[in-house]
This record gives sequence, C-alpha cells and structure tokens, in this order.
Amino acid sequence: MLLFVTAILAACSADRGAEGINDPYEPMNRKIHAFNRGLDARVVKPLGAGMAGEGDDGLGSHALEAVGNFGSNLALPGKAANHLLQGRPAPAVRTSFRFLVNSTLGLAGFLDPAGKDFALPEEDTDFGETLAVWGMGEGAYLELPLIGPSTTRDAAGRVADLVLDPMRGWLNRDQYLIGMGARVASKAGERGRFGDSVDSILHESADSYAQTRLIWLQHRRHELGEEGEHIDPYAE
Repeated sequence: MLLFVTAILAACSADRGAEGINDPYEPMNRKIHAFNRGLDARVVKPLGAGMAGEGDDGLGSHALEAVGNFGSNLALPGKAANHLLQGRPAPAVRTSFRFLVNSTLGLAGFLDPAGKDFALPEEDTDFGETLAVWGMGEGAYLELPLIGPSTTRDAAGRVADLVLDPMRGWLNRDQYLIGMGARVASKAGERGRFGDSVDSILHESADSYAQTRLIWLQHRRHELGEEGEHIDPYAE
C-alpha cells in the first residue's frame, strides 16, 4: 500500500498542458469513462430515480435523507483529522462537535440536529485537500472505475482516507461496511436529485468525457483555491 501511494504521489509533480489540463492517460481514461457511463445508464440512474421518485416530501425522500445523514456522520472523524493535518483547528473542533451532537441527539447520525439547531454545518474536506495544503501538485487527471473523475493526488488521498479512517478502529467489520453502504446509497440519491444536470453532461453532450473532465477539474480547483488559468467547461 505504501509503495502504491508513493508511486502515485511521484506522478503529482507533472505539469499541466497548454490548456491547463494534464491528461497523459486519456486513452485509458476514456475506456474507464465509457464503463462508468454505461454503469450510470443501466444501474445508477434508474436506482437514483427510484430513490427520489416519491417526491421531496415523500417517505422515500425522508428515508434517503436519514441514510445519507448516517453515512455522512461516520465520515466526520476522518474529516476532523484532515482539518487538523491542514493546520485548521477551528473547523476540526466544529466537525468534532458536529459528530458528537449527531451521534447522540441525532440518533447515531440519522438526524442532523447539529446543522439544524446548533449551526454546525458539515465542512467537507479530504486527504486530497490535505496533500494540496502540503504543497503537493495536482498531478495527472484520472477517471477511476465506479468513482469517476479524480487526479493522481486525489486518488492517493482516497487511499489514505480509507487507511487512516478512525472509524475503522472504532467499528467492527460489519458496522463499517454498513456505513460505507449508507454513503453509496446517499450518492445514488444525489444522482436522482440532480439527474437533469448529470444527464446533460454525461449522456447528451457531444464528448461526455471532455465535458466531465473540464467541469470536474474546474470545480475541484475552485474548492482548493487552485483555479489558476480559467477553464471553459464548454470549450470542447
């Protein structure tokens, strides 16, 4: 595992191309994108539509929200650790309090009193952002099976987040897998809620790979404060 992370981090020093994109693995990425696109059309899109099909006020919507809250709550200790590693103690403390409130008053995280009653919204982060704060370059663009758009830096970050997740030591194997399943179900629900936007990029654009790559990179760089050269998501 350490050798894998070291190898992937070594690729993060690569420079971006003239258009602000470093994609030396494009042939492989396009094959994985075609797989992900087919999986979305056959599995994820129908599943997401079914989960969001009872309307915003229906029982299914509330159940999906509760499952999403549960999965998100289990991810909070890892996010608090990343905030600390980034030298940001204030969001680390707020994230820790959010976890404590939702784990107790929120019935193991199925409810979100921290956000609704205590003004403690989720402050998202990950080890990919930690690496960016430490000065690690973005590296090459990657499309990962099942996961989707990423970079070599973010791929290494995903591995580190899984290995270093505090919940792995606090939960047994079955409990941890249930938590991971809740996060996956939450993502499927998001696919249903934002179906039109996803369809326009993934299934209706002339080159869905190029559109996905441009829009994802622009969004990720904005999240990390690394916009640099502006990317027009419709340039291609």
